[in-house]
Amino acid sequence: MQDIVYFDNAATSWPKPKSVVEAVKSFLETSCANPGRSGHRMSVEAARVLFEAREKLAKLFNAPDPLRIVFTKNATEALNLVFFGLLREGDHVITTSMEHNSVIRPLRFLQESVGVELDIVRCSERGELDPDDVRKHIRKNTKLIVMLHGSNVTGAVMPVSQVGKIAREHGVFFCVDAAQTAGSIPIDVQSMNIDLLAFTGHKSLYGLQGTGGLYVGEGVERFLIPLTMGGTGSRSEMEYQPDFLPDKYESGTPNAVGIAGLLEGVSFVLSEGVERIKKREEELTVRLVEGLKQVRGVKIYEPEGPRLPVVSLNIEGLSPSEVSFELDEVYGIMSRPGLHCAPLAHRTIGTFPMGTVRLSLGYFNIEEEVDYAVESLEKIAISRGASYARDG
Repeated sequence: MQDIVYFDNAATSWPKPKSVVEAVKSFLETSCANPGRSGHRMSVEAARVLFEAREKLAKLFNAPDPLRIVFTKNATEALNLVFFGLLREGDHVITTSMEHNSVIRPLRFLQESVGVELDIVRCSERGELDPDDVRKHIRKNTKLIVMLHGSNVTGAVMPVSQVGKIAREHGVFFCVDAAQTAGSIPIDVQSMNIDLLAFTGHKSLYGLQGTGGLYVGEGVERFLIPLTMGGTGSRSEMEYQPDFLPDKYESGTPNAVGIAGLLEGVSFVLSEGVERIKKREEELTVRLVEGLKQVRGVKIYEPEGPRLPVVSLNIEGLSPSEVSFELDEVYGIMSRPGLHCAPLAHRTIGTFPMGTVRLSLGYFNIEEEVDYAVESLEKIAISRGASYARDG
């Protein structure tokens, strides 16, 4: 096996397509000017890169207008823009018990400091959501339903389309956290009735860290206050923030070199095809899960329905940190132990406060790596107790 087997793609995908690396290098060497701030050719070229990235993202998400793709530095910033820009005292928000801290922490802050009302819909012990449970929590003052598309803990894919339909029927804004799914499974903001889609660039879009964005649905900008204000390179004669997209939400010099990499990452996804990527990752995940089910002492936390290439597990008698450390130090396998910035999710599936060991696969992993991981975890289990031998 190679020196490193990378199974931490839910945190950041690796390796990146060669085209992404080359695009970043080329941008730094030839086009590294400030987009929209000057009229010379390098500035114009940098602006072109940003617009083309918006176009490709709009195509990926079936967004009707590329100017509705707003760039942020990550999904967390995009979600903060939604929460702090949209919610006011007395507004009611519905979310789920599988959310990442990027959703829960700002909502808890607004609940305590502003008086936003919050309901957290309980998911099953497998981390799955019943859409009817969301419907039951809707009130007259419900302003926003926000939920993840796919769990970074169990890999459960949530019923976004069904919840989006419920939100639309009740005239409630619908925000989806697509940090784990953008580029990995199909997303259609129109058919799914998504008003606000937060995404990150460094995971399944194969871009760089420090890139991400927010899709803002038609008309939502009338209610959404910017998170930051300042120079946009447009309407410089005005002392007030522009009211048009995307400038309304993009103050300050953008991460243009990062977006150049994101452009190539999204181009790679579109070229390969999301369905093809999804199928490949599903095949690897099934292989991993079926292999691990043969190892005594290994407990897997998995959904019954659709899933992402994320597998959470524990080995009887060992902490997640011990297992993850040995995977790295002895076997060269990169994993992530603990609570994965999602304590509510771990409470839901019964793994709080210890957490789990998470193996998250990607498009560039291969079958030999999956088999090697199963063999390595079996050796760890056996070395810590004879009762953990492989079944059969």
